[in-house]
Amino acid sequence: MDISNLIQTVLIYALPVIFAITVHEAAHGYVARYFGDNTAEVMGRVTLNPMKHIDPIGTILMPLMLYFATSGAFLFGYAKPVPVNFGRLRHPKRDMIWVALAGPVSNFIQAIVWALVLVALVAAGLDTENFFIQMARGGILVNLVMWAFNLFPLPPLDGGRVLAGLLPNGPAQQFLARIEPYGFFIVMGLVIAGVVSNYWLRPLMDAGYYVINLIITPLKALLL
Repeated sequence: MDISNLIQTVLIYALPVIFAITVHEAAHGYVARYFGDNTAEVMGRVTLNPMKHIDPIGTILMPLMLYFATSGAFLFGYAKPVPVNFGRLRHPKRDMIWVALAGPVSNFIQAIVWALVLVALVAAGLDTENFFIQMARGGILVNLVMWAFNLFPLPPLDGGRVLAGLLPNGPAQQFLARIEPYGFFIVMGLVIAGVVSNYWLRPLMDAGYYVINLIITPLKALLL
């Protein structure tokens, strides 16, 4: 393992990852508060202070261990989940959908912002290997990965919450509730087997890049 490459990679991705995680988790808490549950606010989680959201194991130790173990081929991590008492929402079944979507939507918006930053940096004439160019590209990638991955329709991921809110009360919703305690391990198994990356992440990320390109094309035509 090339330590210099590791340090460079960490420096490039550190800021985008911190922003991606912090805004994602804060967005959950903010929307939950908007719809009537102030649990996250009381616990100090409706904040852009990254220290409130970073999990020492899931955010730092696990990604570093996986980076070394797989030579950067496979990375995974997580932040402290924002506490939400869905029973305190004004319309729990409907509002849980918006609370769950808040995180992924915040990541997609951040991907757009990083894309705009990238266009501005290129327009400024910076070399394509410039540190900040690589950081902007990393910001787009990190946020699109978080957006797509968290929308996977299995609890405890945000997509699982959305699915639970959309399903009518009955056997299907009860099934989701029963498997939620094992959802993390099921998702990890699907990730390792390549199911999530091949049939979920790649198609959604391709669509995400396409949409972002449509959004920034007018700006690129004006500046480049």
